[in-house]
Amino acid sequence: MLRTPRLTLIPLRDEHLDLEYELDSDPEVMRYLTGRGSTREEVSRAHARRMATEPGFGFWMGFAAEDFIGWWLLRPPNGPDQPKTDGEAELGYRLLRRHWRQGYAREGSQELLRYGFEQLKLNRIFAQTMAVNTPSRATMASAGMTFARAFTSAEEYDDPVAGADQGEVEYEITRERWFETAR
Repeated sequence: MLRTPRLTLIPLRDEHLDLEYELDSDPEVMRYLTGRGSTREEVSRAHARRMATEPGFGFWMGFAAEDFIGWWLLRPPNGPDQPKTDGEAELGYRLLRRHWRQGYAREGSQELLRYGFEQLKLNRIFAQTMAVNTPSRATMASAGMTFARAFTSAEEYDDPVAGADQGEVEYEITRERWFETAR
């Protein structure tokens, strides 16, 4: 379990499936991911994949008091646009719409950056999003990450999300930079 001044981040468990569905079924939450809300079956499959993350890494469900805010992830690189490199991890987050623009995404992300560098001894943490996803890019920057690269995804989609033609971006922070700025 991880804590910030306003959030308690609890490792994902099976009893969180309904909360995942509440989050992933909202088409606005999924706008830059799938362009539509997920079905319960899709969320169940995603939940099984999320539960299978390597030890020390994973998905954390975020709560402010008893109120579910969203989830954060820290996992080893995976996928065609994330070369497997020891000492690196991907940061991600997804929040319920009613909690957007309240600083929760930044706060939870900074806690996972701290955890990744201090506990897991990572060398670099990165986050990726569509180039047109300006709110997520702003969160990455406010959490202390800097623009690393723009790229075109190696994945091909049958029904691409609006804006996919503009590519994706990656932000990063290194262990050295984290310790320079976190103190």
